[in-house]
Amino acid sequence: MRRYHLVRRADSQLKRTLIYYAAGILISLAIGAVILACLEINPFEYYGRMFTIGLIGNRYGYKSIEGLLKIFVPLLITSLALSLSFKMRFWNIGGEGEFLIGAICASCIAFNSTGMPNFVTVILMCIAAMLSSGIIGIAIAALKVKFNTNETLMTLMINYIMLYVIRYLGDTKAPWNFFLRADSERPIFGSFPESAVMKGIPLGPFTLLWSVLISIILTVIVYVYLKYTKQGYEISVVGDSSATAKYAGMGVGKIVLRTMFISSAMIGLAAALTVSAAGTISDTITNDVGWTGIIVAWLSKLSVPAVFVTAVLISILQYGCQAAATQYPAIDINYADLLQGIILFSVLVADFAANFKIVRKEDAKNA
Repeated sequence: MRRYHLVRRADSQLKRTLIYYAAGILISLAIGAVILACLEINPFEYYGRMFTIGLIGNRYGYKSIEGLLKIFVPLLITSLALSLSFKMRFWNIGGEGEFLIGAICASCIAFNSTGMPNFVTVILMCIAAMLSSGIIGIAIAALKVKFNTNETLMTLMINYIMLYVIRYLGDTKAPWNFFLRADSERPIFGSFPESAVMKGIPLGPFTLLWSVLISIILTVIVYVYLKYTKQGYEISVVGDSSATAKYAGMGVGKIVLRTMFISSAMIGLAAALTVSAAGTISDTITNDVGWTGIIVAWLSKLSVPAVFVTAVLISILQYGCQAAATQYPAIDINYADLLQGIILFSVLVADFAANFKIVRKEDAKNA
């Protein structure tokens, strides 16, 4: 009876990995095409509209670009932030909660900003969001460092706590609740004053929001921070082995606290930029970036350039499905979540196949 073993490949070739990834994505799209065909939708037409985000034949195509960027910016910043914590093996699953607390605190500034200059208001919103989210992150990190608590469970609970907080704010009609419209009988979140709405650079009919430029600059900063600074090197060492980091004289606890504060503060920044661009707040303002950011970070293997590219592709997938759904009433935007899940599973299988192989028992001894 022959026995087989699973062993890691001795060589790690980028070309092979990319080929496997491409094959996984093509298989995912083929599965998605079958689902579309079962719904009597032409897959080629649907995918064509999805990948072009509805630009072809659209006289208001610039609106599609603006909509795409509003999805891309928070996803990119959140994915970068999660990559920082994941790189030192601190499993921050609380992106949604950290985003929501940042959005709430930024909105507190926004609703009380009447009379302040726009630039000052947005800066204050970003500072409030970053501090509030950063405090949540550093508090959870402190519990991990001091009492060795499970950071996965702690950060996960934050998601639900903050979700119920924002739902409470959205459902409670009370004199103190300045989040709601005063002229509405039923609870409805109000709109920000003009001083709190994100401005941008007008390029004809298209407006390039400042948040897009901020996200690109932040990507460069994070890349340099991880690759060329002592603090970035310390994150990598702690991620590889905290025991090695301690032996080398590194203050592991301080590194964890510092990195989690930066990671959570970045998510808060994403929240402030998002609510400012939207001009309001809601319990769906996150667009699930806390969860999708985990997918982006892992698909990118925590590489900053890969995070940028993956965030672009996932944003096109999400917004493209929204654009395609307007033409095909038989399917809604949830198809994006389904296709995203299939792609994730396929890429994980492809990654496994690219790094491991099955060999016979006698061959495994020599591998």
